[in-house]
Amino acid sequence: MPRKTLLIVYHSLTDGTRQMAQAAKDGAAAEGSVDVRLLHAREAGAGDVLAADGYLFATPENLAAISGQLKDFFDRSYYGALERINGRPYASLVCAGSDGQNAARQIARIATGWRLKPVAEPLIVCTHAQTPEAILATKQIAATDLAQCRALGEAMAAGLAMGVF
Repeated sequence: MPRKTLLIVYHSLTDGTRQMAQAAKDGAAAEGSVDVRLLHAREAGAGDVLAADGYLFATPENLAAISGQLKDFFDRSYYGALERINGRPYASLVCAGSDGQNAARQIARIATGWRLKPVAEPLIVCTHAQTPEAILATKQIAATDLAQCRALGEAMAAGLAMGVF
């Protein structure tokens, strides 16, 4: 049986989302029986989506929305994958300054169009950055939050490996 692949696509301006995506990758890789690809949104495209069996999309909350670069990834990939990935599992990570709910809803809406299957609630880490200085500052995600990201990556990989999804 061929190995399954988990694709993690992220964008990060202040390093918070990158840390979350890396923790998820580390968790997925620890599972051992799934190939894990971590790609920056500008590097990922429809071919990467088609080659994967499951997805983890990670974004900062920018102006109550997904980041422009993650949106660009979806714009470039959407039609090339449409009707070709139906039913595949996905989850999302959001590094938020306030509540992150709208960014999570945007990812869910796009995933619904792709007919992906959500396998976890969006994991939203709130940094409470509200001033221009705090918003633009390099983030350090708490170990407890990174542990949740790691656990999500591990669960995604285990579900793929066991054929649960």
